[in-house]
Amino acid sequence: MTLLDKDGVRLTVDDSVATVTLTNPAKRNAQSPALWRALAEAGRSLPGTVRVVVLRGEGQSFSAGLDRQAFTPEGFEGEPSFLDLARGSDELLDSTIAEYQEAFTWWRRNDIISVAAVQGHAIGAGFQLALACDLRVVADDVQFAMRETSLGLVPDLAGTQPLTSLVGYARALEICATGRFVHAEEAERTGLANLVVPAGELDAAVQDLTTALLAPARDAVVETKALLRGAQDRPYDDQRAAERAAQARRLRDLAGLSD
Repeated sequence: MTLLDKDGVRLTVDDSVATVTLTNPAKRNAQSPALWRALAEAGRSLPGTVRVVVLRGEGQSFSAGLDRQAFTPEGFEGEPSFLDLARGSDELLDSTIAEYQEAFTWWRRNDIISVAAVQGHAIGAGFQLALACDLRVVADDVQFAMRETSLGLVPDLAGTQPLTSLVGYARALEICATGRFVHAEEAERTGLANLVVPAGELDAAVQDLTTALLAPARDAVVETKALLRGAQDRPYDDQRAAERAAQARRLRDLAGLSD
């Protein structure tokens, strides 16, 4: 069932699995503010039955990043150009970037597990979109790169925290400051990729992972994801307390004693 198909984004739902597809392969799924709004709308449109969300890009590249039209004086039709934003107030600039970031934030909700299927180029905003997901299955031709600094910018689409969490501060800094490519072997070795497969096997590998993610009880997975997401920020004893509270909820639920 197709719930959304606009501005380079298509959302389909099949029972417990939603698929968000970037649908502009002719431009290597380059991103724009309209696409970001469509991605945010996809997140708001998910039915409550969905447990796994797969993110993929049509064609040879997952996403080559921000559409270069953004850097022209006129920008995108109907959108403020970067120059317009720079001339605006601090409040307007902050709120506009916050709106853009909404496309990248909902993928880590505790009630879903998101899986990015990444092939070819995932550059800049494309890299950050892959990082927005919980898990990444990548083809052996993948090329990650964070090119913002070469444009005089910073990665501002919610990608710096997951990148640093996955690969550590020093490697994250080096990747962002140099803008170099990260290929499949390094991505798997450093934790950027959960799994690397031949390009022709990407869809099948994602399907196998999705099946495995759907096998356990939903509430147990939701509680476990919440525990793991909070573990980075909680002191050890607080995390132990969170584990106890989560397990108490599960035991009461299994015993039919929950509210």
